[in-house]
Amino acid sequence: MGGSDDHARRTLSLPWTVRVQLAALALAHRRDGSVRRLLFSLGDLKSGATSRPDASGVRSADVTIDASRGLWARVFSPSPAANADAEPAPVPVVVYFHGGGFVLFSAASCPYDAFCHRLCHDLHAVVVSVNYRLAPEHRFPAAYDDGVAALRYLDANADSLPAAHVPVDLSSCFLAGDSAGGNITHHVSQRWAAASASLPANLRIAGAVLIQPFFGGEERTAAEVALDGVSALSVAGTDHYWREFLPEGATRDHEAARVCGEGIELADAFPPAMVVVGGFDLLKDWQVRYVEALRGKGKPVRVVEYPDAVHGFHAFPELTDSGKFVEEMNLFVQEHSSTNTKRAV
Repeated sequence: MGGSDDHARRTLSLPWTVRVQLAALALAHRRDGSVRRLLFSLGDLKSGATSRPDASGVRSADVTIDASRGLWARVFSPSPAANADAEPAPVPVVVYFHGGGFVLFSAASCPYDAFCHRLCHDLHAVVVSVNYRLAPEHRFPAAYDDGVAALRYLDANADSLPAAHVPVDLSSCFLAGDSAGGNITHHVSQRWAAASASLPANLRIAGAVLIQPFFGGEERTAAEVALDGVSALSVAGTDHYWREFLPEGATRDHEAARVCGEGIELADAFPPAMVVVGGFDLLKDWQVRYVEALRGKGKPVRVVEYPDAVHGFHAFPELTDSGKFVEEMNLFVQEHSSTNTKRAV
């Protein structure tokens, strides 16, 4: 894995369309990292679910998981195979957690609706995008609780998911998420794995995909110092997100944030992981430490590095690395699915 000073030998080059969107996101934050809520809300455009299949054959529907806490998810489903005479084969299911520092965005935000739509089509999988509760109104461990609740709902309702016109293979369930969603992916995977021996559940987490996961600590890493503000993400911003999410008075060395070192707890059933690291992401040193911790515990982990990637690159289909990532995720899902079916992206 590349060193934190690699950026010094390279120049960040992005299409103007990406630069404009990243600049708008940066503008929605003050110098101290706090969010200009009104300005952000004006730019956070939402997409509705689409009950009819589009040109790519994907349809979607929203489902309520727990009305008492406002927890819901958007379910994306691919179309069945063209052979009408054959019974549709079960497909993997990807439970997705969006990013945004535990504070921003939703499952309906346009970039996440589009990205989950893309995963559904290219992986030929049902995608369940969880609209978990946000901080600061709902601090730790609300997002993790919502993630587990979404898995329980899926386990109990896999045969009646709205919009799902193909059967779901619960033994091939993958958790995935970017940034804060990557953090949630880890913690929900650990919770489910730790309870798996006593859970009467059919759902098995076959793999975890952490896209530039949001981990941290009180220490300032070399990457945080060198890459502060290179793209829309800043150290002031990440510090603010942690203050909003963690229990009041907690430091960034809290177990939710600092997921590395010998003290990391991993259940025997913790799934194989795929960790995505970007060369221009100021969080990358924490991600490398996370990988080292998994390997130190003997857990299988695949690291996928993109030296020229900024934080959130996957959400921009115009970036070459975004397409490469989807191909890598497709291979990971194929490898760890119980059916191990092949499908080209």
